[in-house]
Amino acid sequence: MLAKFAVTNFRGFETRIEWDLTKSRNYDFNNFAVKNGIIKNGIIYGPNGCGKSNFGLAIFDIVYHLTQKFVKPHFFHNYTFATGQSKLVMFEYLFIFDNQVIEYTYSKDFRGVLQEEKLIVDKKMIFNRRLGSFEIDLSFPMDENVKYNLTKNANNVSIINFLISTYPLEQDHYLIKLQNFVNSMLWFRSLEEKEFIGLETNIYLLDEYIIRNNLVKDFENFLTNVSGQGFTFLEHSPGEKILQVYIKGVPQIFNLIASTGTHALTLLYFWLKHINKASFVFIDEFDAFYHFDLSFNVCAELFKQNCQLFMSSHNTYLMTNDLLRPDCNFILKDNTIKALCDSTDKELREGHNIEKLYRGGTFQI
Repeated sequence: MLAKFAVTNFRGFETRIEWDLTKSRNYDFNNFAVKNGIIKNGIIYGPNGCGKSNFGLAIFDIVYHLTQKFVKPHFFHNYTFATGQSKLVMFEYLFIFDNQVIEYTYSKDFRGVLQEEKLIVDKKMIFNRRLGSFEIDLSFPMDENVKYNLTKNANNVSIINFLISTYPLEQDHYLIKLQNFVNSMLWFRSLEEKEFIGLETNIYLLDEYIIRNNLVKDFENFLTNVSGQGFTFLEHSPGEKILQVYIKGVPQIFNLIASTGTHALTLLYFWLKHINKASFVFIDEFDAFYHFDLSFNVCAELFKQNCQLFMSSHNTYLMTNDLLRPDCNFILKDNTIKALCDSTDKELREGHNIEKLYRGGTFQI
C-alpha cells in the first residue's frame, strides 16, 4: 500500500507537500476505510485552484516513470513550478508491502527527464544514483563497467527497471512487489473529455465494450441501482457497437439521449469492471456531473473495493461520518494537505456533523 507521498516543485507546488496515510486514528466506525493502520479510502476537498488535480497527477508520475502505460497528452507541459525550471522536481514515495517498508525517491528536470534516484528498503540503502555518482548494495553484484555506465546513464534509464530486467528475482522480491503495485495503479476522470493513467494499455469504446462482453443487462441494472434511472436497453448482437434504449417504445441511441452525468456513470461502470485488478485508484473530480445523492451512492459502491481508493470533490455533502471518518477526509489548501482530525483541536466523534463544522470554519490549514 502507499503509506506516504511527497512532491516538491511540481506544477503549482513550489515547496514540499506531504500526504501521510499512516496517521489513522482509533475511530470505531467505518473501519473498512483503514487497513493495517494505513488509510485505504478517502476524499480530498479544497477550493478551486488549490491543486487537487495536480496533486493526483503528481502521485501518478511513477506510472510513467516505471511502466510503459499510455501517456496522458500534455502531462509534461508546465511540469515544474512557474519559477522553478532550473530546479529539479522531487518525488518521494513510501510503500509498505507485507510489513516491508520501501522508500523510493527520484527527481526529474523540467522536461520530465530522470536525473536522480534512490531506493531504501527497511532502512537499508539499496542504491543511490546522484548526478555523477552511483552506489549499490552488494545484493546486486555488478561489474565496474556497468556501474560506470549507470553513473553516466546518458539514456536516463531507471535503476529499478534495469535491476528488474537484468537480475532473476523471486516472486516475493520487493522490486517485483513494487513493480506489480505501480503497474496496477489507476487515475481517471470524466470532464469535457475522458482521461486515464495506468492499469489498462488499451483504448476502449464503452458501448462496444459493454455489448461485446454481454454486459448490457448488467449495465442496465447498474444504472437503476446506483442512480435510479430505469433505462430499457435493446437486445444487441455481439457484432453491434452502439447501445440503444427504448423511449416510450421507440429505439433511441443511448449516447444521444443520456445526460452528462449518465455518461460519467458509463465510464465509472467500465472501470468498476476492471478495478479488481487495481492497487491504488485516484478519481479526479469524480462527481462533477452527479446529483449529491448519486455522489453518495457512488462513493459507497467504490469504497467496497479492495484497493486503496481516493477521489477529489467539491461536494461537502460527502463530508459525513455516515460515509467515512474524520481521518479519511482531507483538505488541500496553501500547499498543505491534512485530515479533518488534524485540522482542529476539537475532538471529533461519530455523532458530529462534520460538514456543518467545516462550513462553520472549524478546520484550519
